[in-house]
Amino acid sequence: MNANADTEKNFNYFFGLLNLAAVFCIVWFLWYIFMNPNTVMKLYTPMYGFSLVVVFLSGIILMTKVIDYSAFIEKLPAAENIIWRGIIMTIVAFLLMLFLVYIVFWGFIGKFGIAYFSPDSIVAAGGIGAEPYAARENASTAIVYFFTAFLWISLFWSVGFGRWPWQKLSSGVIAWSRIFAIFFFVSIVYAVLFHPHVCYLFYPAQSKAGVDPWWGELVGTGSAFFGLGLVLCTLFWIIISDMLWEGYPWKWFEKDGEGTFVKALVTFIATFVLGMIMLFILTKIMNVVWDEAFVGGQYTDGPDFRYIHAGEIAGFFILAAFILKNYFNNFPNTGPIWLRALIRTIIALVIGMLFYWFYYSPLATFFLAKVVGFAQPGDTPLVWVLLFLSIIMVQWEFFEGWPLKKSKD
Repeated sequence: MNANADTEKNFNYFFGLLNLAAVFCIVWFLWYIFMNPNTVMKLYTPMYGFSLVVVFLSGIILMTKVIDYSAFIEKLPAAENIIWRGIIMTIVAFLLMLFLVYIVFWGFIGKFGIAYFSPDSIVAAGGIGAEPYAARENASTAIVYFFTAFLWISLFWSVGFGRWPWQKLSSGVIAWSRIFAIFFFVSIVYAVLFHPHVCYLFYPAQSKAGVDPWWGELVGTGSAFFGLGLVLCTLFWIIISDMLWEGYPWKWFEKDGEGTFVKALVTFIATFVLGMIMLFILTKIMNVVWDEAFVGGQYTDGPDFRYIHAGEIAGFFILAAFILKNYFNNFPNTGPIWLRALIRTIIALVIGMLFYWFYYSPLATFFLAKVVGFAQPGDTPLVWVLLFLSIIMVQWEFFEGWPLKKSKD
C-alpha cells in the first residue's frame, strides 16, 4: 500500500509506537521461551535456532511473495475474520517450517541425497566431529545457507519479475511456476556461494563433493560468511527500494504495471552491485575500528567475522525499514519521491544503528542473555533480527496489520 498525504494525516503514530512496543515484548517472550540458553527450549545453540527461524521466515515469504496465498485464502470460511485468518495462516507457516526442516531436509534430502543436511546421516557417516551436537550444528548451518539464498532470490523475484511472464495465466499456474523457477535458481546460488564451504566443515574435507572455496584467496577466508554477508547486503537494497522507495527506480522498467525481463535484470545487477559496495564500505569501517583483518585472525580480527558482521548490520537496517514502513506509515509521505526515499533511508539507517547499539549493550545481555561483546562464537544478532522480522510479517501479512489497522484496504 502506497501511503499519501491523507493517510499520513490520519495515521496515529503514537498507536504505532505502542504497537511496536507490544511486538517487541512478543519477540522477547518468544526468545525467552525458545532461544534463551538459560530457560526452557534452549534452541539458540546458535545454528539450530538460527535454522528454525530462517526457515520460518522463508515459509512466510514463500506463502506471501511466491505463492501469493491471498489468491487462495478467500476460499477459507474464516477468511473474512482477520483474527481467525491470521491464526490459521500462522499455524500453516509454523507447520511449513517443521515440514521443511524435519521432513524435507533432515528426513529426505539428508538421508537420500546430501548427507550433511541431516544430523543422523552425519553421525552415521562417522569421522571427526560426527557426534550429535556438532552434527546438528553443521546440518543447521547448511540449512541456514540454503534458505538465505531462498530469501534473496524470492524477494528479488517479487520486486523484479513479479508475475511476469505468467501474468495472463491463473493464480495456480503462477504460483507453481514461481516455486519451480525460484528454487531452481536458489539451488544454483547455494551450490556456488555456500556448498563449497559446507563441504569443508568436515574432516577430512569432502573435496570430491565440493570445490575448494573459490573466493578464499579473493577475500581472505574460505568461510561462506562472505557469501552470507554479500547476500544480506544485497537484500537490504532490494527491500528498501521496494518498501521505502515505493518500487523506484525499478518501476520505470515495468510494462502495463507488470514486471519485465529488463526490469528484473536491471534490479538484479543494480542491487547486487550496491550490495558489494555496501559490503566493501562496512568492512573498511571495521578496519578503521579494529585494524586490518588477517588470515587466521580470531574474533574481530578474522575476515570471516567481518563479512558476517556486515550482513548483521544490514539485517538491523532491514529490520528498521520494516518498522518504518509498518509502524510509522513510511514517514514522510509528502514531497517528491526522491526526497521521501532519501529521508526514509536516512531514518532507517538511524533506527538500524539504534538497534545495533541495543544489541551490543548491557540491555541485550539482560533481555536476551546474549554473550557480552562482539564476535563471540556462540552469538549472532541475525537470529533475533529474523525472529523480529517474522513477527512483523505475521502481523502485517496474516493479520493484515491488526490491531493497528482494523479494516481491509
